[in-house]
Amino acid sequence: MTYITRRKFIGASSLLMAAPFIPSILDAKKYKPKLAFSTLGCPDWTFKEITDFAKKNNYQGIELRGIKREMDLPKSPVFNSAANMSATLAMMRDKNLKFVDLGSSCSLHFADPAVRRKNLDEGRRFIDLAAKIDCPNVRVFPNNIPKDQDRDKTFDLITAGLVELGEYAKGGNVSVLLETHGDLAKTDDIVRVMKDASGPHTGLVWDIANMWEVTREPPEMVYPKLKKYIKHTHIKDLKVGSGKIEYALFGQGDVPAFAAIDLLAKDRFEGYYSFEWEKLWHPEIAEPEIAIADFSKVMIKHFS
Repeated sequence: MTYITRRKFIGASSLLMAAPFIPSILDAKKYKPKLAFSTLGCPDWTFKEITDFAKKNNYQGIELRGIKREMDLPKSPVFNSAANMSATLAMMRDKNLKFVDLGSSCSLHFADPAVRRKNLDEGRRFIDLAAKIDCPNVRVFPNNIPKDQDRDKTFDLITAGLVELGEYAKGGNVSVLLETHGDLAKTDDIVRVMKDASGPHTGLVWDIANMWEVTREPPEMVYPKLKKYIKHTHIKDLKVGSGKIEYALFGQGDVPAFAAIDLLAKDRFEGYYSFEWEKLWHPEIAEPEIAIADFSKVMIKHFS
């Protein structure tokens, strides 16, 4: 007969009692965030420089917002011929990278028929390009709520534009995502649009800093209302203490970005955490070699 001491029995019992919690702990460790960065942060890099840097710095995705300052992506030499597009896609495959979002300039608030048509046409051209390069998302802007235009009409225009582009996208694996941007930064206003525009081919880009800068709403209040719409993120940091908004390396500013990231991670967010360093619009901020490399290091450390 084999005997067991009291100490061993208590130890074994403790392990058995803890067993139900082990799978959740292991699952938490398995979650690995998918990292991307926007080319807005490196406006003067060639496409090869972009992909080389992404691979070297532990990124899995690239969000395109201009290449070599060409913002109309379908016109970029990277995509403007069958041969160039084939070479571009081969470069992405060789480096095990994916396109995660195409940043259009399409804005949906315009009432003027000609201006509205021009913006929606841009949205459609970007959707066509996304389908060709296996990119899941195209970003559009809401964007403004003009004071000389009826507020309800503006919301209807934004909603209708998103629905129209979502319908156009449904032939492929592309979603049209409305960024929390411009005058559409308050949670309830965003929900007002999305509840009527949501569908399999529409969703949100949650720009955490854009919203927080305007409303100071904490992510714990924002996320429960928006989470079912969020398919992509824009992440950056800002310092606001001086009364003037200043860009900061990630984690060194005042934006509660980690609180938002942790809420997404808790729900096993399957999209990308995309760093948006707005170097093109703010040339005075740190160089991309510093800021973009820093973001991946900070994120990897946070999740380690």
